[in-house]
Amino acid sequence: MSRPGKITRLLIQSLFKKPATVNYPAKRSGMPEGFRGKLKFNPQMCIGCKMCMRDCPSGAIEIRKIGEKQFEAEVNLAKCIYCGQCVDSCLKHALEITAEFELAKLDPAQLKVILNVVNKDSLEE
Repeated sequence: MSRPGKITRLLIQSLFKKPATVNYPAKRSGMPEGFRGKLKFNPQMCIGCKMCMRDCPSGAIEIRKIGEKQFEAEVNLAKCIYCGQCVDSCLKHALEITAEFELAKLDPAQLKVILNVVNKDSLEE
């Protein structure tokens, strides 16, 4: 049989300790350095080289040509595994990873982000 005094001592100690969890919706904490969250896209930097599309292991990025030196980028956040490979392979640094992680949606179609990309050369003409 276990000693009741030992259990009582542990009970009293736990009453004065802070909880290990955080009251999440009421109190938000920052994400650690290097956290890989939602992608941020800078359309002015993109040249439409499709390196991000080729290197994406889950096929979450699709680049389509919609005109002369104009591209449309579709990022499917439901397919994205947030590995950051697309960010590493982007030659012009048009993609970056943010700390945003609250991406839950009831409709999966809302996780498809379509962006129109215009090449810098077409802006100069």
